[in-house]
Amino acid sequence: MSDLGDQLETFSRLIDFEVFRAELETALSRSDGAKGGHPPYDSVLMFKILIIQTINNLNDERAEFLINDRHSFMRFLGLGLNDRVPYARTIWLFREQLTPANAIDALLGRFDQLLKDAGYLAMSGQLVDASVISAPKQRDTKEEKVAIRSGRVPEDWKDMPAKLRQ
Repeated sequence: MSDLGDQLETFSRLIDFEVFRAELETALSRSDGAKGGHPPYDSVLMFKILIIQTINNLNDERAEFLINDRHSFMRFLGLGLNDRVPYARTIWLFREQLTPANAIDALLGRFDQLLKDAGYLAMSGQLVDASVISAPKQRDTKEEKVAIRSGRVPEDWKDMPAKLRQ
């Protein structure tokens, strides 16, 4: 995969993601663990998931699925095949915890700046799962629609070959 130009591997090589830890920990309001419960996922790992989502335009459910499915995503996150992948809800909650501090844009902006400083330009939305195209608007009048439904050709269309073809 490295020989094929893994973008995430390039990110890992260029950026020490530990530089984000202090800012992430400041923005997150996490408990000290005294009440028990499952310990939270590492904040840097969760931030890397936000990066994966941003550059691939993924929602939380799709991100969870693709992290489980793609070795390149797991390698970027430092996860092994037997490691637990954060659920979509966990990803959503992480983002929600960063929102009050307005930290997401600042963190992603800093990430982009680090890439630019290394001579790279970050581009988002490069992974396309489906294409969405706009359909032409229907511009038939009510009278034309009534005529079409009744099996007749509207009178005004006799001199309009493009309309007749449709």
